[in-house]
Amino acid sequence: MTVRGVRCPPSSHATHGVTGTTIPADAWGHPPTLDGMARSATRRRPSAPAAAASAVNPKAPCPCGSGRRYKHCHGSAYTPPVTRPFAGLPGEPDWVALRELVPAATAHLTTADGRDVTLASVLPGGVPALVRENGEILLGVQLQTSSDDVSRDLGTALAAALEAPAGAPVDPGPIGAAGSAGPRLQELLDPSVPLDVTVHQDFGFWLEGVEAAETALAGLEQANEAVLPTERLAGLGAAYWVRPGNERAHLRWVRPDDEEPLLDALARLRASEQLTLGEGTRYAGAFRAHGLVVPVWDLPADTPATDWTGPATEFEARLQQALAEKTPLTADERRARAGLLSRQVTLR
Repeated sequence: MTVRGVRCPPSSHATHGVTGTTIPADAWGHPPTLDGMARSATRRRPSAPAAAASAVNPKAPCPCGSGRRYKHCHGSAYTPPVTRPFAGLPGEPDWVALRELVPAATAHLTTADGRDVTLASVLPGGVPALVRENGEILLGVQLQTSSDDVSRDLGTALAAALEAPAGAPVDPGPIGAAGSAGPRLQELLDPSVPLDVTVHQDFGFWLEGVEAAETALAGLEQANEAVLPTERLAGLGAAYWVRPGNERAHLRWVRPDDEEPLLDALARLRASEQLTLGEGTRYAGAFRAHGLVVPVWDLPADTPATDWTGPATEFEARLQQALAEKTPLTADERRARAGLLSRQVTLR
């Protein structure tokens, strides 16, 4: 399955199975490809807040309260990865979808001090942020590299964009693999503003209100050729339909539920043969991305995306009923759960 909904031309790169869009260097003067977000060297962790290293048994719980042993947390020289970097932000599942699954989409953000920002799935050349001549700030969620805290990577880029003059390049300093030093998104954004995603069928939003040179238009055309048809199903959260070819389509649904209860619920539905979305559909497996589970279904390619809203809504009702069930799993359900786990791929 193509993950980010972008066809890779032969010259594209891929990292950890996640494909990116190739963008010509001469269109914007930026690097030629948007690589998959590679896991990076981790940043140094500050000292534990409650005790000096010499005063803590390495096998004792870390004084920071993480629940990990001290030697594996603040007693280590490295930072544990942030499992759910978008937790606490409105629309956490959509943040994950724009980061990993959706090729072309935008959403409106508002900072804590009331400034408007446009969130984009990806920006030209894979730059993390830019400020247009009219002062509009754009933040790209798909970065060329990332650290173990994607929220801090993006927050570092956003903080730099908020300080940059209109029309000037945004320089966030070291970001991603080198270790991002700025604030996290949760420190910068207004948590009361919902994330309302608009899916685009091309990257035309890159050049909105801009007098584009011929090279930029050529680069845009090339990028557009790589985009797979993608739609967000109305009223179902981060449920995205994508058609990678003429043979089949997929529904990728980033779930907000905690992983363990969700897997139990899916296992109950699998054991009772209620896991499909109807005739001609198949549960294909799941991704695990940024701490959330993304179930995926294979669908007939010739059925329009909107026709799946009804079956998906019915599935949501079955899933909620299964999530509410608290009895231990039966033997059949445990076997079904093991089968589901064997078909789950971790992206981040």
